[in-house]
Amino acid sequence: MIRLDGKFAIVTGATRSIGEFIARGLHAAGASVLVTGVEDEPGRAVVASLGDRAEYRHVDVGVDDDIDSCIRYLESRNAVLDILVNCACSYVDKGLATSRADWLSTLNVNLVGAAIFVQKAVPIMKQPGGVIVNIGSVSGKAAMADRGPYSMSKAALMHFTRCAAAALGEQGIRVVTVSPGWTWSPPMEKMTGNDRALADRGGAHTHPLGRVGRMEEVSNAVVFACSDEASWINGCDIPVDGGFSALGPNQGRMPQYWLDLSR
Repeated sequence: MIRLDGKFAIVTGATRSIGEFIARGLHAAGASVLVTGVEDEPGRAVVASLGDRAEYRHVDVGVDDDIDSCIRYLESRNAVLDILVNCACSYVDKGLATSRADWLSTLNVNLVGAAIFVQKAVPIMKQPGGVIVNIGSVSGKAAMADRGPYSMSKAALMHFTRCAAAALGEQGIRVVTVSPGWTWSPPMEKMTGNDRALADRGGAHTHPLGRVGRMEEVSNAVVFACSDEASWINGCDIPVDGGFSALGPNQGRMPQYWLDLSR
């Protein structure tokens, strides 16, 4: 059983979906958690359900003043930050038809917001021993014809992880990416009309384990990455995708399968 007793964590974008489950997982492992996001009512509800060792604060990672205010608040409490999880995410994406404004707004949240939060949080992080986890995606690893800023931001975020790990290594701060595959979460619920069986049937084509993931499985990987048990894991991506990233365009099948016109 991995324990994070006595550690303090911030999770961005934690008012719902995967971010919420990550906050819950860290809290269940014993960490104190600052839940942040832009949806105040859901955020307060998450914290109320967690009880002790949980607090909510409104933080839009695309706004420097919000990040600064959060850091000043923690400094006023003499807080030492053990864990930062960058999960805040914008899904605004129309592929190649995406407007300049939408490109910039998505990158500002998914990439720049994470980078600036790291920049501002490092001075109050435990050194050595601090951990930063950036939430990536399989969308950042494979070309998708209908994707633009979301996929690009996740690809860039994974490289930011490598650069940050190189920059912060001397301070004893680890930086990793955790990249989910298709996961049963609010975006997929919307895509499938809340049909879990349909999601699993679709996921079976691209995930060797034959289904989509669960948010708890992503949370479990993050908890491990933040623990002392992962102390030698740094500057890399941890795929939590049921084998999605192990497959090429042929989905693991021989050419004969695709040339079989009787299928």
